[in-house]
Amino acid sequence: MSMDTTVFSGPLTTDRLVLRLFAEDDLNDMHAYQGLPEVARYLYRPPRDRARCAEVIERIGRGTHWKEDGDSLTLAVCRRDTPGVIGEVVVSLSSVHAAQAEIGWVFHPDHGGRGYATEAALALRDLAFQQLSVHRLFARLDADNTASARICERLSMRREAHLIESDRDGRGWGSEYVYAILAREAEPAGTD
Repeated sequence: MSMDTTVFSGPLTTDRLVLRLFAEDDLNDMHAYQGLPEVARYLYRPPRDRARCAEVIERIGRGTHWKEDGDSLTLAVCRRDTPGVIGEVVVSLSSVHAAQAEIGWVFHPDHGGRGYATEAALALRDLAFQQLSVHRLFARLDADNTASARICERLSMRREAHLIESDRDGRGWGSEYVYAILAREAEPAGTD
């Protein structure tokens, strides 16, 4: 694979959404949710300021080569009927050897409760299994993050672990759930 080629040529579309690489023009939209304390609460890091959002967009806007541990693909999630980014989904290669990747999502709270995160995560799950050759996809989430736990369940992921006080941030110790699904267990979105 040449240095100029990434694994994602996008965009990826669903019934209501478009998933694409981030662009410089998305800075205000990303900062609108990444800068919120209630969003950062479950990410074990502080809210991002505009400068940090710009740095992140510069890095993730190029896509990924998907060939080394740590490579990740982050996609901006946009509604098809309205301009602007409402959130993001990410898949990160945790082990090339074991073909394992971690999936995650971050959305603006104003767009919660409408199924957008589930719809986007399902599309990314399918991309991971069908195009990125992932064998096992997992999610790590704060045990208090019930909304993300519901998304994992909608992705047909099973809870494999409950890690007690496994991480620490400014609030103190936090516990985590680990959810996972194997490629052979996943039914592509939109099938019955």
